[in-house]
Amino acid sequence: MPLKVNEIFYSIQGESTYAGLPCVFVRLTECNLRCSYCDTQYAYDEGEFLDIEEIAGQVSAYSCRLVEVTGGEPLVQEETPVLVQRFIDTGNKVLLETNGSLNINLVNSRCVRIMDVKCPSSGESNRNDMDNLERLTMDDEVKFVIGCRDDYEFAKQILNRFIRSRGKANPVHFSPIFGKQDFKALAEWMLEDRLEAKLHLQLHKIVWDSDARGV
Repeated sequence: MPLKVNEIFYSIQGESTYAGLPCVFVRLTECNLRCSYCDTQYAYDEGEFLDIEEIAGQVSAYSCRLVEVTGGEPLVQEETPVLVQRFIDTGNKVLLETNGSLNINLVNSRCVRIMDVKCPSSGESNRNDMDNLERLTMDDEVKFVIGCRDDYEFAKQILNRFIRSRGKANPVHFSPIFGKQDFKALAEWMLEDRLEAKLHLQLHKIVWDSDARGV
């Protein structure tokens, strides 16, 4: 069964602990959330249906072993776990960007799940599947997108109560909404609280135009 693909492109990984590395991105169409700050609204509907082997062929043409499956929300499509497995089976390091509202165990845990926990300003914080915090492996990563002080306080509470208090050492990223949340202010809040998390800037938006597609 084919998947609806918005775009496939080769660029610098802009997020996660893999930031700065060359990466092939497979952006799938459709999302079950409508976050207030979404920067990929074009992935809600736009795309074409491709078989898994067609997708794999386009990805392999870039000769890059780091592959990210993103969206939209990739877990909305039933065939996404098969696509992820296809990349794993052919020796790729596979990352999955997911909004945290769906069960991350739908995909092989050998894939690095980079999971959002939605903060209040997203308008979708009630859609977080908090059971996903128990499903994290040591290789998975957590991201909070911060748009204001209330978001920061919400994220800090989740970090301390549900992640660090349970002995989880997963990388945790606090990512300011580009063009809205001041980088410096967020860094200062984190330092004041001695937070066990990384300030996370979207590298691709700094290197290229923040509205550019396919980079």
